[in-house]
Amino acid sequence: MVARSRRANPSGQPLENRVAQVHDSMMNPKIEDLLSKVDSKFTLVTLASQRARQINSYFGQLGDGLGSNVPPQVTSVARKPLSIAFEEISADKIVSVPLEDETAADDEDGSDAAPVEKPSK
Repeated sequence: MVARSRRANPSGQPLENRVAQVHDSMMNPKIEDLLSKVDSKFTLVTLASQRARQINSYFGQLGDGLGSNVPPQVTSVARKPLSIAFEEISADKIVSVPLEDETAADDEDGSDAAPVEKPSK
């Protein structure tokens, strides 16, 4: 058994009580947990990067009073937009919605358009 020292800060509280959230790994939420929320690594990267851009835009327009961007959906101690996006995905606040394939959308429209042929020279 390893003994942990309980250091105290000048106010007398143990250091562990002052920290908002203690992470046991470098990446929290864990990659394995995030990958279980989506169907592939590519989807995770795409979803997180798009959401991080939206969060960054939200923080950028705060003083303008526009209110056109959606604020972060989780309470987080993270300051980076990508970390906040990962926490939102982990909390199931942001989900990936697959787009319909264009060929399937054409078939559903019932259009019987023939393929366009190139004119001969």
